[in-house]
Amino acid sequence: MLGRYGVDQLNIFLLIAAVALNLVALILSRFGAVCAVIGMLVNLVSYGVLFWYLYRFLSRNIEKRILENRRYLARKSQITDRQNRYYRCPNCKQTVRVPRGRGKICIKCPKCSEKFIRKS
Repeated sequence: MLGRYGVDQLNIFLLIAAVALNLVALILSRFGAVCAVIGMLVNLVSYGVLFWYLYRFLSRNIEKRILENRRYLARKSQITDRQNRYYRCPNCKQTVRVPRGRGKICIKCPKCSEKFIRKS
């Protein structure tokens, strides 16, 4: 395992997702023929997720795996952030964070100084 990437938060999520999908496929296969076909497809997806987990786990390209994990953590923090809203600047596509519950506000992009109005 020397020089391999190992486990991070994205890999833990992938492993949990693969196990959950496999359980769903197992449950679906117990019902009728149509559900059994859907269960096989879900099972194939779970094997794909598990393959992705193993690929990341055994990868030697550590820099790329670190960047993938950072993107995952950034997306996860945006989803779980209940105090702020995120908008994209229409001019430069920079992500801008504003507090929730302020009504209609004028947002100024810190990168290009474009002003746009959105509801927070």
